[in-house]
Amino acid sequence: MTSTQWLIFILIIQFIHGLGTWKLYVKAGRKAWEAFVPVYNAVVLMKIINRPRWWTFLLFVPIVNLIMLPVVWVETARSFGKNQYIDTFLAVITLGFYNYYLNYAADVSYVENRNINPKSSSGDWVSSILFAIVAATIVHTYFIQPFTIPSSSLEKSLLVGDFLFVSKIHYGARVPMSTVATPMVHDTIPVVNVKSYLYNDKIEENKTSLKNKLQLPYMRIPGFETIERNDIVVFNQPADTLLDMNDFTPDRNYYKPIDKKTNLVKRCVGIPGDSLQIIDGYVYINGKKNELPDRAKLQHHYTWEAKDNLTQSYMDNLINQYEIETVSSFYKIDKKLWDNPRIKAYFEDLKKQRKAYLKESSRDSLMVEVVGAISSDEMRKLKMEPLPLKYNLNLTAENAALIKSLPMTKSLQQFSYQHEDPTVFPHNPQYNWNYDNFGPIYIPEKGATVELNLEVLPLYKRLISEYEGKKVTTRGNQVLIEGEPVNSYTFDNDYYWMMGDNRNNSVDARAWGYVPFNHVVGKPVFIWMSWDGIKNPRWERWFTTVGGSGKPVSYLIPFLVLLAGWFGFNKWRQKKKAK
Repeated sequence: MTSTQWLIFILIIQFIHGLGTWKLYVKAGRKAWEAFVPVYNAVVLMKIINRPRWWTFLLFVPIVNLIMLPVVWVETARSFGKNQYIDTFLAVITLGFYNYYLNYAADVSYVENRNINPKSSSGDWVSSILFAIVAATIVHTYFIQPFTIPSSSLEKSLLVGDFLFVSKIHYGARVPMSTVATPMVHDTIPVVNVKSYLYNDKIEENKTSLKNKLQLPYMRIPGFETIERNDIVVFNQPADTLLDMNDFTPDRNYYKPIDKKTNLVKRCVGIPGDSLQIIDGYVYINGKKNELPDRAKLQHHYTWEAKDNLTQSYMDNLINQYEIETVSSFYKIDKKLWDNPRIKAYFEDLKKQRKAYLKESSRDSLMVEVVGAISSDEMRKLKMEPLPLKYNLNLTAENAALIKSLPMTKSLQQFSYQHEDPTVFPHNPQYNWNYDNFGPIYIPEKGATVELNLEVLPLYKRLISEYEGKKVTTRGNQVLIEGEPVNSYTFDNDYYWMMGDNRNNSVDARAWGYVPFNHVVGKPVFIWMSWDGIKNPRWERWFTTVGGSGKPVSYLIPFLVLLAGWFGFNKWRQKKKAK
C-alpha cells in the first residue's frame, strides 16, 4: 500500500471506531465527537479505561499494535462492567466489534475508577507475559535483534555457531513493512512451519491478493552511522522470493516482502560510488587492493601437492593442527570411460555448474578436482581412482605459509577459477566472469547518473525495475524506462556490495548483485555466546565484540562478576527492607 492508501485506510478505521464507541464515550462523560478524531480519540480512550497515555503510542507501532488492540478491546468492555470470561472472548473473537453491541444494544454503565489490578494469579501471569512480549518486540524490532551465524562465509571473523546481537540503531531501525505478522519471528513460525505473515499467494504478473494489501511503504528511523567499507552487515537477501531463495535470476521479486527475506551476514567491501573488481579472489576498489581489518582473515582455495603419499592420520593431524578445511581431492578417470558420451556430458555439466574443474593430465587419464559434486557410489561406478598426492585446501594466507614450509610439501599454489561461471551475476553470456575474477563494476550511488545502453543494461536492469520500481524494456538497440527512450539513468538509492571472507565458500553479491540500502537490517556488535556443536562451547568467544582491532577479548568473567554483585545487592536490600 502507498502512503496515501494507508492514510485513507487509517481514517476509515478511525471512523469505524467512532461509530462503534461514541455512545460509550458519552456515558464516560466525554463528548461524542471525541470518538472520531484520529489519535486524540485514543488518548481519550486511555483515560476512559484508566490506562496511561503512553499506551496510545503502542497502538501505532507496527506489530506491537497487534498485541495492544485486543487488550484495549477487552479493557473497554471491562470499563463498562463486562468482566466475565465470555465478554473477554467476544471482545477478542469479534475483533473489537463487541463494542458495537455495548454501544447500541446493551444496557451498560461506565465504571469510574475501576480496579485495574488482575483479580487472580492467572490474570497476573497473563498481564506480565503480555507486556514482556510487548517490551521484547519493541527491543527486537527497533533496537537490538539476536542473530545466529548460519554459514562459514565469514569464517575466522564470525564462526558457525556464533550468537550475535545486531544493532538496529547504528544504521537506523527499519519500520516493519509486514504489518500483520507474528512478533519476534522472521518468515516462518517454528514447529508448525507456516509463514509468520500474510502474503500474496498469486505469483502471476499483474495479479494481486488481499494478503499483501497491508504492506507499509519503506521507512527508516535515522541512524547515527553510515555503512563504511569493510563493515560487517546483516541484510535481507535481495534474490530471496517465495519461489526459490537460491534462484538468483528471478524475472521479478514476486511477493516476498523485503523485511521477510532471508537474513544474511556478509562484509560490505564496496560502498556507493565505488568501482569494484575481483582479481584472483582479491577485491580491488577504485584500482587499489582492498585492505581488510586485522581481525578479518581471507580464505582461498590452494592446490597442495605432497612429495609422498599421505596417510589419513597425517591429514587428520594436519587439519586439526592448522584448523584447515579439505575442500576436495583429485581423481583420475580411465580414458576409455571418458570416451563414453554420457560420462563426458556428465562432467561437462559439472564444469558449467562450477562444481568440478577438469584438465588433461596425460594421454591415459583425466584429472578431476571434485568439489562435493560426486558421491562415493558414483566414483566407484566411474572407476575414479584417488590421487593421494594432491588435495585442494581452503586456507588463510598465514596457514598457506605454514603448509608450504612443511617437509612433505612439494608445491602449494593458490587456485583461481578462470573459466566462465553462469551462476555469477549478471547471469549474462556477454560477461565472462567467475567468483575469482569479476568486474569491473560501478556500485550505484544515490543521485549519480550512468550511461545506459544494451551493453550495461544486464548490470542495472533488476536494480532499476525491482529496487527502484520502474518498468524497463528494450526496442531494437534502444533502452526504454516507463516506455520512454533513455540513454542514461539517475539512481534513486544507494547500493552496496556484500561478500564473504571465505572467498570460495560464500554465496554473496557475486551471485545476486547489488544490495539496496532498504534491505539493510543492522550492524553486528556483540557475540554473546558461541558453540562448536552442541557440546563444545567456545568460551573465549563469549561476550566479545565483533568490531575493533587486535585479538578479541572475552568479557564473560566481568559480566558474571557484575551479575553476581547485582543479585547479592538485591538480596541485601530485600533483607534490609524486611527488617
